[in-house]
Amino acid sequence: MADQNVRNAGFTPSGITGGSLASSLMSREARASGGGVPSGGPTSTLQEMGARGTTHSSGYTSSGISGGSRASSTMSKEATAHGGGVPRGGTTSTVQSI
Repeated sequence: MADQNVRNAGFTPSGITGGSLASSLMSREARASGGGVPSGGPTSTLQEMGARGTTHSSGYTSSGISGGSRASSTMSKEATAHGGGVPRGGTTSTVQSI
């Protein structure tokens, strides 16, 4: 995953850009969660990466999820919580798509 892709989506060091993909994702996630954005969800994960500007070591790559990475750990936890599959629109699939 490139830092530029995360910034282009609206996840920046100064926060989420209004009218961006990031703001849309944050809005949908907040509505689904009853008004707040959960820690560890797609919005918070991507915003953390955008704020730090260091996505290269996260394990989300154009070739897929890197074994032994933070992304791999997130995917494993998410799959376990959902009975073995990674849900569409979850943290892993959303972050990987960006």
